[in-house]
Amino acid sequence: MATGAAAVAFALGTDAALWLFHWGAHRTALWPWLAPPLGLALVAWLTQRVFPGTQGSGIPQTIAALSLSSVDARNRLLSMRIAAGKLFLTLIALASGASIGREGPTVQIGASIMHSLRRFTRFSAADVDRGLILAGGAAGIAAAFNTPLAGVVFAIEELSRSFEERTSGTIYTAVIVAGVTSVALVGNYTYFGSTQASLTDSRMWVVVPICGLLGGLAGGAFSRCMLALRRGLPRRLRDMKNHAPVRFAFVCGLIVALIGWASAGATFGTGYAEAREIVQQGVVPGKSFALLKALATLASYVTGIPGGIFAPSLAVGAGLGGTLSEYLPYAPAGAIVLLTMAAYFAGVVQAPLTALVIVSEMTGNRDLTLPLMAVTLLGRGASALICRESLYRALAVAFIDTARSMEPGSGPPPVTTPPATPVPAAADSPVNPH
Repeated sequence: MATGAAAVAFALGTDAALWLFHWGAHRTALWPWLAPPLGLALVAWLTQRVFPGTQGSGIPQTIAALSLSSVDARNRLLSMRIAAGKLFLTLIALASGASIGREGPTVQIGASIMHSLRRFTRFSAADVDRGLILAGGAAGIAAAFNTPLAGVVFAIEELSRSFEERTSGTIYTAVIVAGVTSVALVGNYTYFGSTQASLTDSRMWVVVPICGLLGGLAGGAFSRCMLALRRGLPRRLRDMKNHAPVRFAFVCGLIVALIGWASAGATFGTGYAEAREIVQQGVVPGKSFALLKALATLASYVTGIPGGIFAPSLAVGAGLGGTLSEYLPYAPAGAIVLLTMAAYFAGVVQAPLTALVIVSEMTGNRDLTLPLMAVTLLGRGASALICRESLYRALAVAFIDTARSMEPGSGPPPVTTPPATPVPAAADSPVNPH
């Protein structure tokens, strides 16, 4: 229930933050140029000085926490303080026009809430270590998108990569309670609204491999770029990020502002409104929207500020599908948009089942189930040709290493100097008569 309420509060806060940014943009033309660099710099400073552990999506931290055995190490990644900071800083970033989403942070918030409530339970150590964290992450996805089945699938496929019977009951319970809480507070709805797009003729299936391969390749390229930016920035940028993170965030904010100007403001924020318009009406903000939105998301994420990539990735996939539909008259534009969005999302997160379920539940579409299955599998396979690593798993490694390095007794073993070879005394040495 607490996770569902937090997710609803986060969603309402996101709407208010986006409204504030657009209100400022309508009041003065300088706001879209000033808000991103100043806002991202402020969030980077708060992340470093006040709320360490809140950086990034939140999903890698949750995955990392599942791999840690020490409670103290998990507390550095999941806590009520981190949850509060994650929500607060993400809203500031969204009010500044950053191209980020709230769904990834909601996963860490949900996992933090469930992890912090473990002291009030009587579960076994195994349940505490995995069940509660998995349940919190799954409930976060379920409440954020109002997609309960996707929450369960996400926990199995992405967070744990395995299904354990002893934790399944905890996951189901948390997802159901979070979902019911969300529906009770904001009503039952589909994230992108209902759409009845379908492939009514067998000849229309020619678009399935096209959408699957192109969407997957684009998603893999995005993941590859994200990992490359996190690991291998050019030397000057790397030095700036390490030694002057606030200045680095300011520069990235200028890039976000420039991209926003080039897209006529379409790339600011989560991308939810743009994706919904594409899904419902087939109206794409511009042929370059998908590329510009992906670049704005990369520029926002590389700063290390809190924020996810779920909603921006769905917007990029929808934009790519909307543009692609102009060149594929063989099938309805709405179907091409959904298929490409699912393929791109599967390519980014490399979790085809999650992509299938989440797109189906977000649009209320059951007519495209088989085509969506095909494009998500194709998208996952095409993505692996470009990026062999799972994005979230690869990002989680850094958090695992950092947390383990801070555990007691985890430092390098003491260096021992081997005893010196004794030097024989002079009296014992043979005397050279010469």
